[in-house]
Amino acid sequence: MARRHRTGHEVHHVATDLAHWSREHAQRLADTGQDRGLHLGDPAKDHAPGLLPAVREKAAEALGHRPEPALHLLRDLRDLPVAAAQNSLYWEMLAQAAQATRDDEVLALVSACHPQTLRQMRWTNTMIKNLSPQVLSSL
Repeated sequence: MARRHRTGHEVHHVATDLAHWSREHAQRLADTGQDRGLHLGDPAKDHAPGLLPAVREKAAEALGHRPEPALHLLRDLRDLPVAAAQNSLYWEMLAQAAQATRDDEVLALVSACHPQTLRQMRWTNTMIKNLSPQVLSSL
């Protein structure tokens, strides 16, 4: 039981950090676009709850012995690496455009944010690898 509690606690805190990074990336992109005459929306206003709050909620539910909440957690986690991989490709494209136009400000933005997106990908993949055997073998 102690291991389950620690996993739920870890998921909650890391998911909170990852969600913060994503909101920060969106805000920095919007600010950079605004500096160039582009209106990319208001990330604070346009922000939907998204997957990470759902992951935190499902992690809390998964602390019990029933496999169903843990299956829901795995389902939610399944979507996160795909979204992070897509964002990683966007960072790569933005980096290429920044290099081609010699835009050091955008290149610095990519250099600051892309590693965090890669970290999001690694974390979600690790969580899936760690939780899948426990959850699926308990069915």
